[in-house]
Amino acid sequence: MGRHLANIYRLGVKELWSLARDPMMLILIVVSFTLMIYSAATAMPESLHKAPIAIVDEDVSPLSQRLAAAFFPPHFLPPVIITSTELDAGMDQGDYTFALTIPPNFQRDVLAGKPAQIQLNVDATRMSQAFTGSGYIQQMLNDEINEFLRRYRSIDPPPVAQAIRLRFNPNLTQSWFGAMTELINNITMLSIILTGAALIREREHGTIEHLLVMPVTPTEIMLAKIWSMGLVVLTAAGLSLVLVVRGLLQVPIEGSVSLFLAGTALHLFATTSMGIFLATLARSMPQFGMLLVLVLLPLQMLSGGNTPRESMPQLVQDIMLAAPTTHFVELGQAILYRGAGIDVVWLPFLALLLIGSALFAVSLRRFRRTLSQMA
Repeated sequence: MGRHLANIYRLGVKELWSLARDPMMLILIVVSFTLMIYSAATAMPESLHKAPIAIVDEDVSPLSQRLAAAFFPPHFLPPVIITSTELDAGMDQGDYTFALTIPPNFQRDVLAGKPAQIQLNVDATRMSQAFTGSGYIQQMLNDEINEFLRRYRSIDPPPVAQAIRLRFNPNLTQSWFGAMTELINNITMLSIILTGAALIREREHGTIEHLLVMPVTPTEIMLAKIWSMGLVVLTAAGLSLVLVVRGLLQVPIEGSVSLFLAGTALHLFATTSMGIFLATLARSMPQFGMLLVLVLLPLQMLSGGNTPRESMPQLVQDIMLAAPTTHFVELGQAILYRGAGIDVVWLPFLALLLIGSALFAVSLRRFRRTLSQMA
């Protein structure tokens, strides 16, 4: 047993030195756990922010000017006053997300109680702003018109009062969700890439033949790649969670970081085994990259990280129970968002252990077959 552990340790150190001499992989690790997480949290806000808007004011009344003055940063850029002939050209060129047309005699009709209409043109190709902004603008216009008519701002009490409490993210801050989701996705991606690339690199450089004549077993070779590459990803994920997510982005972490890293280690056991299996199927790095796309996208999109699993077809939900990312997302969100303990997330931990063991057994069998063909 001591000799086997020593072989696994020395082979793992060799993998770490090989990774240290690969600058592109090192850059990928650093960028994935810093810049990609920061950009996912801040570069694509779903809330309305600096939306460009144009106003065609054909009424030129106190009410129309009041409506125009209601649009101000940070939700909107300062409104651009244009003519009706400039509206279509500006929308076609993508200069504005919203274009509001206030017709002539608008204030007169409102004061007289006559039907009055305002036209809002929306560039629906800017999906996040268009979806959020159209409802927001409608509410703004209603509030401003009611205040103008009553000379004061009031809200009619609803027949039933709702008490809304937003748990785990009180301000619906998108950066909290984006940072955590990107961290979980990058852990999966890097673990598969590093282990797969390590095996393919040895095959391309011819060092795999050297291992075949050494007194080491396929199990030792595979375990060495798993612990070394898993350790790299686990360390990078822990530093990113503390320095980038909690430090730079100021995202509160409710649960135990140690418990999350323990779940990450189980997840890495499964995904690194998957990376070795994919590397045995591919003959080169380009082939490995194509296989990675086919595997990684479903793992990330259907695991419940971006969209709740309950909204997916039942067949997809059942199939994804066999994927390690489904259970990793579940335990990650429970621990990091809701502060769950082991008494809550023990079932995902158990599922990851079983899935990882199955993937390791399948990958080891395939790895042995590959080595026997090369011998």
